[in-house]
Amino acid sequence: MPVRIKITIGPVTVDAELFDTECSKAIQERLPIEAVPNEWGDEFYFEIPVKMSLDAAATRNVKIGDIGYWPPGNALAIFFGPTPRSTGDDPVPASEVNVVGRITGDARTLKSAKGKGLIRIYKEP
Repeated sequence: MPVRIKITIGPVTVDAELFDTECSKAIQERLPIEAVPNEWGDEFYFEIPVKMSLDAAATRNVKIGDIGYWPPGNALAIFFGPTPRSTGDDPVPASEVNVVGRITGDARTLKSAKGKGLIRIYKEP
């Protein structure tokens, strides 16, 4: 069963969920997580205190709103639009990610949070 979470950056908060996978569970155990995100096109990514390898959910085919875990950087990636590798509207990660969750609302609202500093991911109260 998915775990409901919130993602806050600057003035923007979005609802999301983490899936029922081993990688997602490892992330859930570390919540709340705070970091200053890097931006890569319309993607936030940041190192988290989780070390996992690629799993059965690993893919480069992600959609706007997907949340992925990127093993090479021990990083969480939040996709809210095209990335530098995109040829259309869909984001394309730098390499495969484990899809661990998704934003349940409009992920595009995160565009207004670019450059706003600290990101916080926490379980919904």
